[in-house]
Amino acid sequence: MKPTYILGINAYHADVSAALLKDGQLVAAVEEERFRRIKHWAGFPTLSVKKVLEMAGITGADVSHVAISRDPKANLVKKGLFALQKRPDLRLILDRVKNARKVRDLHGPLAQALGVPADDLPKVHYVEHHPAHMASSFFVSPFNDASVCAIDGFGDFVSTSLGLGTGNQIEVIDKVYFPHSLGMLYTAITQYLGFYGFGDEFKVMGLAPYGKPKYVEPISQLVRLTSDGLFELELDYFRHWNEGVEMEWDEGYPTLGKVFTPELEKLLGPARQPSDALEPMHEDMAHSLQVVYENCAFHILNGLYERTKNPRLALAGGCAMNSVANGKVRTNTPFTHLYVQPASADNGTALGAAYWVWNQELKGSRGFVMEHGYWGPSHTEEEIFPILEKRDDEQWEYEVEHFESPDETAKATAKAIADGLVVGWYQGRMEWGARALGNRSIVADPRRADMRELINTKIKFREKFRPFAPSVALEALDQYFEGAVHDPFMLQVYPVKPEKRAVIPAVTHVDGSGRLQTVSPTTNPKYYRLIKEFEKLSGVPIVLNTSFNENEPIVETPAQALDCFLRTRMDVIVVNDTMIRRVPARRPAVA
Repeated sequence: MKPTYILGINAYHADVSAALLKDGQLVAAVEEERFRRIKHWAGFPTLSVKKVLEMAGITGADVSHVAISRDPKANLVKKGLFALQKRPDLRLILDRVKNARKVRDLHGPLAQALGVPADDLPKVHYVEHHPAHMASSFFVSPFNDASVCAIDGFGDFVSTSLGLGTGNQIEVIDKVYFPHSLGMLYTAITQYLGFYGFGDEFKVMGLAPYGKPKYVEPISQLVRLTSDGLFELELDYFRHWNEGVEMEWDEGYPTLGKVFTPELEKLLGPARQPSDALEPMHEDMAHSLQVVYENCAFHILNGLYERTKNPRLALAGGCAMNSVANGKVRTNTPFTHLYVQPASADNGTALGAAYWVWNQELKGSRGFVMEHGYWGPSHTEEEIFPILEKRDDEQWEYEVEHFESPDETAKATAKAIADGLVVGWYQGRMEWGARALGNRSIVADPRRADMRELINTKIKFREKFRPFAPSVALEALDQYFEGAVHDPFMLQVYPVKPEKRAVIPAVTHVDGSGRLQTVSPTTNPKYYRLIKEFEKLSGVPIVLNTSFNENEPIVETPAQALDCFLRTRMDVIVVNDTMIRRVPARRPAVA
């Protein structure tokens, strides 16, 4: 019987992506930014579509269904009532109409990406944005039944969805509609703090532990919790709903204009400009925002539990990337089990749309659980050698060594880490989602207190407050962290045990926490082996892990990895089983 291939696509939004299923099993999932080399790439995921087909060894003609994670026809009544009641700026309406038209008229770009005539396209399914979010978590989770929640900015006029998943069906119980959004709340304060880049909410989350909850009361005035377990924004502080916020979702880097009004500055004082120094008050503001967000999120989740009485939670949406809040779910709600897949933001809707079609529409059987995040392409190291041979560097020389086995590679790399060197670690298939999980990672010794500042200033070239993650051997989790559970996707933060904080200072945040990744021999045997070899040398079953990049998307090819290595101050790069060391150039003796 001919296999059923379903191609999922996130298009004309931020973080566009593609995922491919074969008879309900995930074959590949990738994000366009990795190929375009521009973070959060918006537009149409042409290269992603071509890559997942290539990885599956099929052509566009073999695809049975295409699932788009947008449905411009969704919630039309709500949209119409909003326009009549609120009478938003005409520019806001025209911008939404323009974007919706692109989503509806994507047959041309889709045919080009698939390499088929437009008349021969497979059946196209338009899956509403939030059901795609919900499907991206529940249908790949280990749960046969679970409460399901998606919280984000907006998609198809919705910001928050509550549901119950059972088998291969999700029942949507309730929604929060535009203009109310916890994602917009977080973005408004992020911009107020001077961070205007798309996705800069991560920076504010990293800044928050340095502050104190001094501004919880005024920030709480921006949102009102309702008795039904939902919420509403106090719209006087926001301009996204009536004035029209400048947005750009065409090919390239997505942009979003200012979303807060002057009323926010009347409440909190003058906003920080991007060029201004970060002061303690900004740290306090970030901390207070995180507190308010958590209060709202747990209010929603507690309300969801009251409706479902199901203790398992599948969580999705951009706000599910808030790893600090995720780590507190089990202590602040009745939920006992939590699942968040590694691309829970808009990139993950490609995955969710595909699984919505397979499960909800085609009634396919559940049989896949996402236990790891390695769904991208892999490469051999041959392409790096011509680059090195052409390299003419007066300051450095590069020693190349090839190892005959993964064991030898792990031992040599562990020795380099234990010696205090910073290592670019490039292995196997690329990660799916925003986190490097040990295949496209920069790794270092977590015992060195100066390592975080060294990497931030000499390699990553980013703010000094940005934290790094501990990759810990699964069996050692309880030795180093309090109340933590297995999380291979680095999406939950837990306290480091007090007696261990001085042991691993480079991966312990200022508040004593760590955004951990558990590593097992079944999901990533080579990375696990590296951690265990480091433990033999140091007594510590943890390595510092950060993404292999420098103000760019995570590297995709060995050539990109080598380029990042050469232009920064990394000491070593390991590509599969080949190690390249940077050593000072030997200057000729003076006669």
